[in-house]
Amino acid sequence: MATKLCLGQIGTKTMSLSLNELKPKIYILYEDQPYVVIETHHLKMQQRRPTVQVKMRNLINGKLLERNFAQSDVFEEANVARRTVKYLYGHRGQYFFSYTNDLSKRFQLTEDVLGDSVKFFKANTPMDAIEFEGKIITVDLPVKMDFKVTEAPPAIRGDTAQGGVKQVTIETGASINTPLFIEQGDVIRINTETGEYVERVSKG
Repeated sequence: MATKLCLGQIGTKTMSLSLNELKPKIYILYEDQPYVVIETHHLKMQQRRPTVQVKMRNLINGKLLERNFAQSDVFEEANVARRTVKYLYGHRGQYFFSYTNDLSKRFQLTEDVLGDSVKFFKANTPMDAIEFEGKIITVDLPVKMDFKVTEAPPAIRGDTAQGGVKQVTIETGASINTPLFIEQGDVIRINTETGEYVERVSKG
């Protein structure tokens, strides 16, 4: 018997979706809890029907969950809305935001819910807030953001022990692997979804 789940996308109109349409960044209502899909992997086993392994994160408590679904499973949209907000500051695992159209209207989310993305939070950065049943449950960072390098070890000529990369610290305190030529004071672009270096924007 096919499983019926709820998937979240922007809008109020619901529609049925196949398992093949299940992609990262889709919002799922699974067992009455909202999740965001992180990864999907197609599994093929001998003498068994192919399944898709789905890794997802609970947007209420931040816990990761992995489940296998069959091709016959049916999914439905859930009503999820987006609104633009601005990140203000963080304090002891609590992160505070304001609505861009009303700076006096604020809300907070915990590090447990936000996950690893907090290492890329910069004050006054615009973000997409995800609203579910009238309540903001998480935020999405811009996919690519620029950061100033605050610490960088000197590159040693001929150093290829780590494949030509070194670890630097950016202004938020996060550590990033970059090419050897990156120096303190440089501004670099990072993919916030993967945490990977993209390019040098400007030299310090």
